[in-house]
Amino acid sequence: MTITQIHQLFLASNGVCTDTRKIEPNVIFFALKGENFNGNTYAQKAIEHGAAYAIIDEAAFKTTEKHILVDNVLQTLQDLASFHRKHLNIPIIALTGSNGKTTTKELINSVLSSSFKTTATIGNLNNHIGVPLTLLSMTKETQIGIVEMGANHLEEIAFLCSIATPDYGYITNIGKAHLEGFGSIEGVLKGKTELYDYLKRHNKLVFLNLEDQKLVNASSGIKTYSFSQSNASDVMIKLEGTDPNVIISYQDSIIHSNLIGQYNFTNIAAAIAIGSHFKISLSKIKHAIESYTPTNNRSQIIKKGEHTIILDAYNANPSSMEAAIHNFVQLQYNTKIVFLGDMFELGNDAALEHQKITDKISNTETEEVYLIGNHFFATKCTNPNVHKFKSYEDLEANWTLKNQKDVILIKGSRGMKLERILDLL
Repeated sequence: MTITQIHQLFLASNGVCTDTRKIEPNVIFFALKGENFNGNTYAQKAIEHGAAYAIIDEAAFKTTEKHILVDNVLQTLQDLASFHRKHLNIPIIALTGSNGKTTTKELINSVLSSSFKTTATIGNLNNHIGVPLTLLSMTKETQIGIVEMGANHLEEIAFLCSIATPDYGYITNIGKAHLEGFGSIEGVLKGKTELYDYLKRHNKLVFLNLEDQKLVNASSGIKTYSFSQSNASDVMIKLEGTDPNVIISYQDSIIHSNLIGQYNFTNIAAAIAIGSHFKISLSKIKHAIESYTPTNNRSQIIKKGEHTIILDAYNANPSSMEAAIHNFVQLQYNTKIVFLGDMFELGNDAALEHQKITDKISNTETEEVYLIGNHFFATKCTNPNVHKFKSYEDLEANWTLKNQKDVILIKGSRGMKLERILDLL
């Protein structure tokens, strides 16, 4: 069966699904494979649970006409997504970067959805499976698509661009993320700017932060729509304060966000600039930014008893960790407590980068610091206020609450699951 024929079946269906636990009537099940599972073995179950068809790539599992045999299920999913994207022929905005991708994507979606019917990446489904699923979630009603792209190796962004064929692109920043896969900060820059390479080849547009010199240099020769805090850019957006929420001025209007930290200023500014490009009115932009509230452990402010907690435990790398610490120590509170968890995927740089963070936090004015994880446990520190634990369980077993009125920062990689610390407070 050709992709054109499968696409016709897709248009008549209720979408695609890759998990039999989430099967809904009249969907098409794609029997993907992983290291520890073979989706082909679930194909019949998917049909029994209401799937219209099951796409499989092992002939032994083709037992009915509803089982569609292809050479490779993943390749078919990606080809179908690419075909569907061309079929819809709508503007696609792609964004990537080391930090802030998901928050920026949600802010952009908040702004654009005030005037357009948008479809955006759900959560962080931003890889070789997530991007196709995002594209296939778009319908004929969708006017603008917003696609987040993640990568931890070279050529991944280029591959995702070949599927999504974006018309616009935005890179949040270049930081020390996924160094294990990219090899170096230079590798990160090369990998993320594969988005620029695609847009340049196809004469498309880059949304550009003029205050990020790395990205300014990398965007040479590409059409840009820029923003910064000066009038040298297409859109001027100024940071007015962080107390602790980010306050911005734009077109003689003050915008009060629900996001904390100076590092979120650029994320908000990008959404405003993109809204400006698409002719969104000031009143709608202001309402969209002010009504956006972070979730999923991303820069959330939580009140628990008399504690004010900054929960930023969705992910972490050296760049985002440094930014979070820098913002935290500037907050005007008497007692500050810090919980930091290990940063993953740093490869040979892991020991050095964890030591740098330990040195930084031990030299700040904080009441107590708790470092959690094997990497942080191996660092050297003489500050008596810095306490190290091999794991969350180690911390839990030795935890005693010392202060009743604290402002607390919780920051770590997703695998550390530091949101569990809320249970201790």
